[in-house]
Amino acid sequence: MSLLRRIGNLFSRSKMDREIDAEVQAHIEMRIEDNLAEGMPLEQARRDALIRFGSPTSTKERVTGMDAALTLESVWADIRFACRQLMRNPGFAVTAIVVLALGMGACVTIFAFVDAALIKPLPYSDPSRLVSVFESNTLGPQFHLSYLDYLDFKRLNHVFSSLDVYEGSNLFLTTPAATEHVLGARVSDGLLRTLGVKPVLGRDFYAGEDLPKAPQTVLLSYETWQSRYGGRKDVLGQTVILNSTAYTVVGVLPAEFHFAPVSAAEFWFTLHSPMSEDRGGHGLVGVARLKDGVAAKTASAEIANIMAQLASQFPDADQGRGSTVLPLPEVIVGNLRPILLVLLCGAALLLLIACVNVASLLVLRSESRRREIAVRGALGASHARLLRQFMTEGLLLVAGSTALGIGGATVAMRLMLRLVPAGMLAGMPFLHGMGMNERVSAFATVVALMACAACTLAPALRLYRAGRGLGIQADLSEGSRGSAGTLWRRLGSNLVLVELTAAVVLLGCAGLLGKSFYRLLHTDLGFAPDHLAVLRVAPSKLKYTTDPSIVVLAQRLVERARSLPGVESAGICSEPPLSDGDGSSNFTVAGRPQVGPPPEVTVRQMDPAFSATVGTRLLRGRQFRDSDDATHPPVMMINKALARRYFAGEDAIGKHIVFVGSKTQKEIIGVLDDIKEGPLDVATKPVLYEPFQQDPWNWFYLVVRTSNAEQSVLPTLKTAAHDVDPTISTFGEETMSERLHNSQAAYLHRASAWLVGGFAAVALLLGVVGLYGVIAYSVSQRTREIGVRMALGAQRGSVYALVMKEAAWITALGIVVGIVCSIGAAMLMRKLLFGTQPWDAPTLAAVAALLGAFALLASFIPARRAASVNPVDALRSE
Repeated sequence: MSLLRRIGNLFSRSKMDREIDAEVQAHIEMRIEDNLAEGMPLEQARRDALIRFGSPTSTKERVTGMDAALTLESVWADIRFACRQLMRNPGFAVTAIVVLALGMGACVTIFAFVDAALIKPLPYSDPSRLVSVFESNTLGPQFHLSYLDYLDFKRLNHVFSSLDVYEGSNLFLTTPAATEHVLGARVSDGLLRTLGVKPVLGRDFYAGEDLPKAPQTVLLSYETWQSRYGGRKDVLGQTVILNSTAYTVVGVLPAEFHFAPVSAAEFWFTLHSPMSEDRGGHGLVGVARLKDGVAAKTASAEIANIMAQLASQFPDADQGRGSTVLPLPEVIVGNLRPILLVLLCGAALLLLIACVNVASLLVLRSESRRREIAVRGALGASHARLLRQFMTEGLLLVAGSTALGIGGATVAMRLMLRLVPAGMLAGMPFLHGMGMNERVSAFATVVALMACAACTLAPALRLYRAGRGLGIQADLSEGSRGSAGTLWRRLGSNLVLVELTAAVVLLGCAGLLGKSFYRLLHTDLGFAPDHLAVLRVAPSKLKYTTDPSIVVLAQRLVERARSLPGVESAGICSEPPLSDGDGSSNFTVAGRPQVGPPPEVTVRQMDPAFSATVGTRLLRGRQFRDSDDATHPPVMMINKALARRYFAGEDAIGKHIVFVGSKTQKEIIGVLDDIKEGPLDVATKPVLYEPFQQDPWNWFYLVVRTSNAEQSVLPTLKTAAHDVDPTISTFGEETMSERLHNSQAAYLHRASAWLVGGFAAVALLLGVVGLYGVIAYSVSQRTREIGVRMALGAQRGSVYALVMKEAAWITALGIVVGIVCSIGAAMLMRKLLFGTQPWDAPTLAAVAALLGAFALLASFIPARRAASVNPVDALRSE
């Protein structure tokens, strides 16, 4: 019984039963005929045949068992033979397994991140129906809501079944041991119900529990419940002191719950916002659940109409504002989506190169086993039998590669997570628990099946050729070294062309991403980030209740910091450079007719020493002075971006600014160079600077410049701050270099450049090795031809040209096609490029030169070997 029939029998039992029944019946009838021929009566003959043949059921079971046993024995024999073949050539086996494992491991690793960020459902009820609601202004499309705007959105809309708001909050937890900084979330009373989340212990907030007169209650995150309270159920009803206010614990959130916009919030408490709160005070973000049958576009249009009504009704606060409605998953993932997709495509290209490389090795190996295939065919082995043997060898290679690749991917996942800065990882809680779950395992299975197809297709094509053209006799006779191996030269060259093209694409993308990262880090920041350290200070609200008291504290901190060893200067600011760009106000220019809505710009406070400390330049006018305090006329400085946008063609010095809702005019006394505010990869926005002495913030930053290593000053700076006043809280200490390199924009550009660069380096190596294999094999097959040429007078230079011409055509075609494809790929990822065009000529030229140089080296080695052939030895060996 053939192999295909045996395999079919294992899975088509009903058909096999019918065949066995028919065969048993035929044997019984033949026995009956023999008995009748011997003179037995019909009934006796039938009875004797049944007795002699035995039970049909037991016969059927015996045949089925023998068939399955023969199949399993045959498969086991193929596995043993394949193992012996691979062990006879361990270099080939190890190379193939490692190359495939690299491609599979890279693909599975990146897909695990894609799964965690883009595929894994958020831990909410029906997350696809959740959207985020923002207001928009001249600074961008995603800015905060005011409390009163939120209430109007909630009252007037007909597209949401619920709408709630939240904001992140810095808190100070008072314990018997000390006061420490923790993260929290201020939310409206129905946020968790909108998300579809229920506490695992205790209760949710009641309706109305976010109003001013409601009791102060708090929910704990699951991790906080475990780490701070030992997971005790009697935590309910306990009191927690947050920002000097007593809160009662009423519940614990589920372990799997996370909400990335508020990072790793430990304590969740309600807004307690008064109804009379200023409509111009913005700090909230909305989360809404769409009604059944309502699309996000419909909701966006309705909220835009409501915002237009509010702008008409309250022009002082809402004129010029719009709205933005986005799917919540899109907001949570943020900028990760395009980068992860680019990395996944890069890993897929690397896997393609690995599969092509291994397929090339298998084709080459099948060519070296032509005599074996021909002899086995001459002895009666069918094409199916030979194909099964080669498939078994391919499956063993893929099995080893899969095990090694998944093991490497597991290690790579953990390593990549550790490389993510802790602060950034806290804002990506969806990455926690990332690993080999069912979706990643299914993807790994698909990748393994694709690798199986690649590894079995090569011998299948080889056997197809043997059956269609040359036949056994040709393969038996094709054993001499004089044959040029036309199949391998043709197929191998095409495979290497695919490898080189993919390598150029990866190298081009890696070069563009690397250049973008370099330009990102070397963009003009408007200040000198080296030797700068920052420390955030939070004075006690109970002790420092007035603006003058906060100003005095800030001045004392600056004086104490300047006295520290190595500190050259110190200053105060409300937000240091490279912050998130929040904190804005609308303004008008006094004496200028207002056309359209008043512009909105970022507002910062700083003391007279800040600009000199960070090293920014004064372009015109003067700096702040110590005398610019609350007893003197209000003044301000602006940055170059604001002067260029709102005072083009005129001198801003001496002009007066009026904030919307205020009648106080503030004189512009100076223009500063642009200090980078917001993300590195976003253009610097217009900024207004106010003297800290005239409008102090309760929470501020102490910034120092030191002649020593800035990292070493941080502990001393924190100690010095507490020497000034032990009751103040300090946190967020870091160097400006750390702030620069660990910013989200810098990290994402750096990670994408390094990962794609790593893929490109492996692709370059595999492509060059593949090219070397093609040329080296071609030379080995053309030894007699080269010997004859040299015997007839060919010079070594002509032999070099003969060999390297073949490599040059493959390389040149691969570079040309690869550059075209890399430009197309760069166009798709142009949002990730900073200051770099997808068709950046120097980068693409460098890629072409790099690949050309390596290809030249790869072809030079076999060319040198060919030119060194002794004609007499070559002809004698043939």
